[in-house]
Amino acid sequence: MEMSKNSFFFLMLLVLSVFIAACASEPDAPAEGEAGEEVTEGAEGGDLVIAQLSDAVAIDPHGSNDTPSSNVAYNIYESLVKSDENMELQPGLATSWEEIDDTTWEFVLREGVKFHDGSDFNANVVKANIERVLDPEVASPRSFLYDMITEVEVVDDYTVRITTEYPFAPLPAHLAHNGGGMISAKLIEADYAAMAEGEEPGQVISGGPIGTGYFKFDSWTPGTEIKLVKNEEYWGEPAKLDSVTFKVVPEDLTRLAELETNAAHISDPLSPADVSRVEGTDGMSVNRQPSVALSYIGFNAQKGPFDNKLVRQAITKAIDKDAIIEGIYDGAGIPAIGPLAPDVFGFDDSVSGLEYDREEAKKLLAEAGYPDGFTTTLWTNDNRERIDAATYVQAELEKIGVTVEIEVVEWGAYLEQTAKGEHDMFVLGWSTVTGDADYGMYPLFHSENYGNPGNRTFFSTPELDEILVEARQNPDHNERLALYKEAQEILVEESPMLYIHHQEYLLGVSDSVQGLWQHPTQILMLQDVTLQ
Repeated sequence: MEMSKNSFFFLMLLVLSVFIAACASEPDAPAEGEAGEEVTEGAEGGDLVIAQLSDAVAIDPHGSNDTPSSNVAYNIYESLVKSDENMELQPGLATSWEEIDDTTWEFVLREGVKFHDGSDFNANVVKANIERVLDPEVASPRSFLYDMITEVEVVDDYTVRITTEYPFAPLPAHLAHNGGGMISAKLIEADYAAMAEGEEPGQVISGGPIGTGYFKFDSWTPGTEIKLVKNEEYWGEPAKLDSVTFKVVPEDLTRLAELETNAAHISDPLSPADVSRVEGTDGMSVNRQPSVALSYIGFNAQKGPFDNKLVRQAITKAIDKDAIIEGIYDGAGIPAIGPLAPDVFGFDDSVSGLEYDREEAKKLLAEAGYPDGFTTTLWTNDNRERIDAATYVQAELEKIGVTVEIEVVEWGAYLEQTAKGEHDMFVLGWSTVTGDADYGMYPLFHSENYGNPGNRTFFSTPELDEILVEARQNPDHNERLALYKEAQEILVEESPMLYIHHQEYLLGVSDSVQGLWQHPTQILMLQDVTLQ
């Protein structure tokens, strides 16, 4: 097929941008506005294009537990409570809440709120949503957030009482999670009707999501992009943008090229290896955000040889976390001792981790019955840093006799297959989005949460199960801290994971983007964003 001059020029421009990325040569000059048009800073309107690593798995707040899905869903759905930049709880669709007694909470709801389909937000909607999350037929991977709830009582149109099976101090924090996003009751009914006809739970909701948020769903081309448009009837301060496009761009260098050529306004994430390039380029900058996240390598504790804690300890001791942080993440983060970041309630800095010691790792392997090592696989999704971390681990484990084959798996399949326990080792992350240790430990390590809810290591012990349950039920602040310290000590000793680091989130952002900030949970906050 003959190529036109314009097509050839565009192709050469893309090739040149990739070449620049590979060679790290001088950056392009900043682009000028079309026809010399001068745009006022902070002007409203426009389409914000976010080039992101992975597509959403579902646009159903009850139907998935991954960040790409949550990033989209946060703009469509709202929860009763929300957390601010300091992880402190603020009113959302509930204006206030109080603990009536040890097991009863009352929430006063915001009046005059409409869903995108025109239906009213009220107490009946809250009841329908919470009951859906907990419905075994729906099998929500976020049901663990609310499985202590035994009843949702509609007191009146704008008051609900939530009864829990036991005292549960973090309930408001859990309701601030995106899993507590409120879906239109009409849409929930339609989804149940489709389920009765044999459809999968959430299929109708993901196909046409309806919330109360400042953006509305417009379209989803799976694997390509999701587009949201401004909700003109939003109950609060409306969004300033006309629309937002979440564009799926799996390759780091391609995302960066799109930022440089103004095909995208945000590169999410930005590879640490590309920070200096962005910082040295006019017209763009790096956005840094400390996080409550954990990056880790998980072991399948129900498959040999990782069912032996000595093997897990040996792998942990064979890896220099500082080398990963400095060499792969360019220093963007701090080493992890256990699963909790320092800003999470329940973190205890007196707990000591397993230190890097290759010779000790060899001894532990021999003690476990593997003096000559073994052969295994390490899975990762198509994330540049995770692939680099896997490659580093592969090289380091070879030094203690462990031969590792790396397998790169597409994101959706990766989540599905690790949830089924088909892996040996895997690279993944977890963000303690509630800011409370219950979320940072219960879903990851309790036996009830194997698979999709979070426990992809399939690790548990009766002692740890008991501690995690007691800690979430105990209303006493100090007693909870003591229990979480004990849990962290167990998790260091048992090593179901190689806890790598608590990362610093990095974004590449065009200077035309104003008013953007990123939450410590990694969610992009877009309500006040404008394009210059």
